Amino acid sequence: QVQLVESGGGLVQTGGSLRLSCAASGRTFSISSYAMGWFRQAPGKEREFVAAITRSGGGTIYADSVRGRFSISKDNARNTVYLQMNGLKPEDTAVYYCAADTGLPLTTDRNKYEYWGQGTQVTVSS
Repeated sequence: QVQLVESGGGLVQTGGSLRLSCAASGRTFSISSYAMGWFRQAPGKEREFVAAITRSGGGTIYADSVRGRFSISKDNARNTVYLQMNGLKPEDTAVYYCAADTGLPLTTDRNKYEYWGQGTQVTVSS
């Protein structure tokens, strides 16, 4: 009954920006009860951690490759998590996935996340 739906992906030039959204739904699902993460996977590569945010939204962590360029946030009223991506580079090209984690502490480990969306494609041209 839990559904995570990503949107906002597309084609952007190097140095451009995109904002990804992940809308959550379910009879008993609220993002206020979950840590939320963003992961990405390029062709032939492992799915890698990008960013995560605590249940309260008061704490965040980022992969070294995106720190200072990407920002994760939550809007509990809309049951939506966002990933603002600035200064995009070709190496950011990947399918981006949102995920939900019920555990503690906040983690970069993809195996700790229980619920996953279907992904949205981000392509950065050089």
